[in-house]
Amino acid sequence: MDTIAAISTPYGVGGIAVVRVSGEEAIETVERLTGSLGSAKPYSVRHAYLRRGDEVLDEVLVTVFRAPHSYTGEDVVEIACHGSLYIQQEVLRWLTDAGCRTARAGEFTERAFMNGKMDLTQAEAVADLIAAETRAEKDLAMSQLRGKVSTELNELRERLLHFTSLIELELDFADHEELEFADRSELRALSHEIETRLSALIASFRTGNAIRNGIPVAIIGAPNVGKSTLLNALLGEQRAIVSDIQGTTRDTVEDTLILDGILFRLIDTAGLRETHDTLENLGIERSLAAADKAQIILSVTEMGKETVNYQPKEGQQLIKIYNKVDLLMPDERMNLIDGLCISAKHGVIEQVKNKLVQIVRASLNTGGVVLSNQRHYEAICRAHEAIQRVEQGLEDGLSGELLSMDLQDCLTALGEVTGQISSQEVLNNIFSKFCIGK
Repeated sequence: MDTIAAISTPYGVGGIAVVRVSGEEAIETVERLTGSLGSAKPYSVRHAYLRRGDEVLDEVLVTVFRAPHSYTGEDVVEIACHGSLYIQQEVLRWLTDAGCRTARAGEFTERAFMNGKMDLTQAEAVADLIAAETRAEKDLAMSQLRGKVSTELNELRERLLHFTSLIELELDFADHEELEFADRSELRALSHEIETRLSALIASFRTGNAIRNGIPVAIIGAPNVGKSTLLNALLGEQRAIVSDIQGTTRDTVEDTLILDGILFRLIDTAGLRETHDTLENLGIERSLAAADKAQIILSVTEMGKETVNYQPKEGQQLIKIYNKVDLLMPDERMNLIDGLCISAKHGVIEQVKNKLVQIVRASLNTGGVVLSNQRHYEAICRAHEAIQRVEQGLEDGLSGELLSMDLQDCLTALGEVTGQISSQEVLNNIFSKFCIGK
């Protein structure tokens, strides 16, 4: 491969900038501009001047990584120069004049994948880590970067591949129908285990995807129970209009909140009640639609007021909240044991914040893998459908040839996730979304 170069730090002026070079001639190219890198030991840093003839461009630090022990698996040199925009661009121009090619977006990570330094899930995790805006997103990306998704899928794939090979062997001896190399009872047990584990991965995507985009939390309840007051208290600002007039909130009001490193998308909804007001009814319809899509429902009620009996959908968490408890007598509060007692008006809402974090943390601390990548989710759904066909085929007593086709479909889908099976079009699509220099 040719030698590539790119600025790896964000665009703009800073104390320093890093220009990365990778390829067979990376060390030789930088040596021509700095001198004496040929004898540099791996992971060593040298002070140098970038010069061409009598012209000195900058005083720099040069870090050397020798193949295969580098990010890309090739010889890599990183030049830490001063962060002047002019200097950054001149360093890159000098390198291209010396024979380097400007790297494409994501090309360094693509080379790391092609050279076996990481699989495709780990390569995608690099982009997720760079884009992470919350601690929860960072934790998910780090889990994937450390190979948690890969390990899970590779284990399933290896075990399935063993049985597929035995069935393929049976097909080679098709003239001897009595031969059966793949024990059908063992294959049935394995298929069931894989189907269960894939189902768990598919279910985890709801949480993983929500963490990347924000956990949707709908605040619902009858009019005037304090939904908008609760939203404002959670946000610490007057985001929603608060009034004693019923029907004040006629549309959903949304904003975001970060708690313990987790992004929540809060949705204040119109009060749910029977009404003949056309506009208010439209708001109620939107409120119910927002609630259906939410992952967590905050059902707010008040003693003596109408209660909304919302039935949570599959995968939703319902938190009952009794508001305005500051108006209740102590013995009345004792009866409210099936929910959280708060006073949104006076800012007594820590229980709500803690409960939101607790729900999300509990879903992440199950010890299993959490999917957050749409491409992974779609591939695993295909693998799940294929293994279900295998289970049904075993139940129906299908031939090894038909079972083999479904097993191959499952193996292919799993291999697509980690990149063991991939097309150049898929790779181009993935790495084109990276920043240049990574």
